[in-house]
Amino acid sequence: MKKRPKSLIFPDKIIKINPENPDFDLIGIAARIIKDGGAVVFPTRSLYGLGADAFNTEAVRKVFSIKQRPLNKPVSILVGCREDVFTLVNHVPKKALMIMDCFWPGRITIVFEAKAFLPNNLTAKTGKIGIRIPENNAAVALVKKVGKPITATSANLSGHAGCSNIKKLNSDIFHKVDFILDSGQLKGKTGSTIIDVTKEPIEVLRQGELTSREIFESI
Repeated sequence: MKKRPKSLIFPDKIIKINPENPDFDLIGIAARIIKDGGAVVFPTRSLYGLGADAFNTEAVRKVFSIKQRPLNKPVSILVGCREDVFTLVNHVPKKALMIMDCFWPGRITIVFEAKAFLPNNLTAKTGKIGIRIPENNAAVALVKKVGKPITATSANLSGHAGCSNIKKLNSDIFHKVDFILDSGQLKGKTGSTIIDVTKEPIEVLRQGELTSREIFESI
């Protein structure tokens, strides 16, 4: 793993960032850390996420370790645009396209059949991958600057509530991550709704910001 350049550029682990108009120099630092195999806490619409290079097996392993996440639980990812989805999955059902039209960016994570090249620890050998396009401008900028998918799991210990304010970030996570983009208090409460479109009918795996009724009405 390459030595991360963060300490040569910015000595602090926590950096304030405007979620609506993010400083692209700070985004660049965070992106470089991710490219070098590091883990970064960053803001999403509702909760802080834990981002790492989704194609880097060791980086994904680090995310599992930081979160104390069971290895049989897959990690979802963020992508920069809809076209990226087609490069990562075997099939995009018509209903999935309708849901993407209605609710992306943000609010819903869609589980597809994953292409074989995705790391096994990312998919937990399920053959499936959860994907979302972020809505938060800082998250959007980060994914685009990295230039590849990043992990989208929340910055919390597995089984614990998500973090909507960096002041309440678990101390173990704070000490183990490489960089933190702090945009203050986020919306909080629940994260994205997760649905599995590999099944018929579509299965709601976790209800978050969107209700099952909203989703099924859209299709």
